[in-house]
Amino acid sequence: MKKQLSVLLIATLLAPLASFAHGTESQLTREQVKEDLVKLEAAGYRPVASDWNYPDSLEAAEAKVAALELQQNAYGDAGAATQTGGHSAASGQ
Repeated sequence: MKKQLSVLLIATLLAPLASFAHGTESQLTREQVKEDLVKLEAAGYRPVASDWNYPDSLEAAEAKVAALELQQNAYGDAGAATQTGGHSAASGQ
């Protein structure tokens, strides 16, 4: 009985340590969550308790935000494909 009790006590004390084994890199900060919510609201999502279309409306707003971010990121990469081996096209080399 004492052995079972001590094993249970040790397991209870060590259980919270296992929850910290996950890396903190994947956790979001409050500021990041607020930024995400602002982006979703700008895309038309309105978080209310009585949203009957909850998963669909959230996923639609997330898709809009992802498409907008993809479009913004792709816009800046267009000039990189026109470089010619470190020489400018006007130099004639």
